Amino acid sequence: MTLNATVQVAYILAALLFIAALAGLSRHETAKRGNRFGIAGMTIAVVATAVVAVRDSSRGALLTLLLIAVAMAIGASIGIWRARKVQMTGMPELIAMLHSFVGLAAVLVGFNTYLEHEPLSGGELRIHLVEIVLGVFVGAVTLTGSIIAWGKLSARISSAPLMLPHRHLLNLLVLIVTLALTIWFAVSPSLVLLLIVAVIALAFGLHLVASIGGGDMPVVISMLNSYSGWAAAFAGFMLGNDLLIVTGALVGSSGAFLSYLMCKGMNRSFFSVIAGGFGAGSTTGAGSGNSTEYGEHREITADQTAELLRQATSVVITPGYGMAVAQAQHPVADLAARLRANGTQVRFGIHPVAGRLPGHMNVLLAEARVPYDIVLEMDEINGDLAGTDVVLVIGANDTVNPAALDEPGSPIAGMPVLHVWDARDVVVFKRSMATGYAGVQNPLFFKDNSQMLFGDAKDRVEDILRAL
Repeated sequence: MTLNATVQVAYILAALLFIAALAGLSRHETAKRGNRFGIAGMTIAVVATAVVAVRDSSRGALLTLLLIAVAMAIGASIGIWRARKVQMTGMPELIAMLHSFVGLAAVLVGFNTYLEHEPLSGGELRIHLVEIVLGVFVGAVTLTGSIIAWGKLSARISSAPLMLPHRHLLNLLVLIVTLALTIWFAVSPSLVLLLIVAVIALAFGLHLVASIGGGDMPVVISMLNSYSGWAAAFAGFMLGNDLLIVTGALVGSSGAFLSYLMCKGMNRSFFSVIAGGFGAGSTTGAGSGNSTEYGEHREITADQTAELLRQATSVVITPGYGMAVAQAQHPVADLAARLRANGTQVRFGIHPVAGRLPGHMNVLLAEARVPYDIVLEMDEINGDLAGTDVVLVIGANDTVNPAALDEPGSPIAGMPVLHVWDARDVVVFKRSMATGYAGVQNPLFFKDNSQMLFGDAKDRVEDILRAL
């Protein structure tokens, strides 16, 4: 078998392993196996690509191999350092930043391909030039969009949406101008035109994400994941690498599908996400819930909460980002185990966008070894909340906000939420009465059957455990 044939077989095997990885990652029970498939596939892909690079290099096999090894060592060192240091609360912004690296790589590959591409002619050349423009455009949008998402998630940038006048027309104008520049570049290529496309795309990516409100960032992260996949696919076209095309298409399509499912779960338009216009409603005024008088909230102690739980036959726990910040997942898992040992029915209700990353809460609960069969999605648990004795809302806010249903002018209006207020008693764990990430007041805190348990979620759960 020739070297080319061997490499193609390796690429096919790697692609199959990537597909198996996605299948494994779709369920908690098989997620570890899915990760192993992905690691195996990427190892095969990197080795095969390195072999081809060494063979085709004009710099000499030894120097090329050394450059590859140095680059991989630097990248691996940074990756291991970040993986060991990052907390689960920091995963959303870390992933956003990693997406920006994919975008940057696509931009650099595009410029390098234009400057170093092999002589082509006719229609083949035109297609190749269009691939370069598309790769640079999608990569640049991913780069700046991911940086803005990282800034919003890490609170370095305000989570409020940027409301430029006629922003949708501005976005449309950018696409029309980019199309015209692409045709121009295909007919008469020049480095200046490619630089203009890159600058426009960088500004476009910034505006797309800046115009989306912070409460909707989980969907944005998923969409940027899709963009990074398509950027990788275009890089594969530019480099003539079949595996990179397949891998990028897998990431791009799976990210887009996940974004679609999340939009459906939030009653949002998928196309408006792509247009950068959803979640950009007004966050002020009566409709937002910030100036509406809901009455006085009531407080409860950990001992009183423990007594409520002693008397309950059914308990639902709805976690949110606050649980992640407090690193309370392990005490929460202990609380669930203690209640179940006493004969209480305990289940977890997970909103599709709880936390700031798709699946954020599921990963935390799995880390704390909460049984998978008691972790239910919003649609599975909502119908049972009316028959539940006690709901513990631990660090969640916008995902349990009745304003989404009752206040048409609210920025989260129309978003499906967990109907926790239907339960007999609701205990809300919060540090203060501050609004959630979407900047909207929560009428749940003032309902007759709701009581507030203030303080660090981990400390309060441990207090309840001691009282029990």
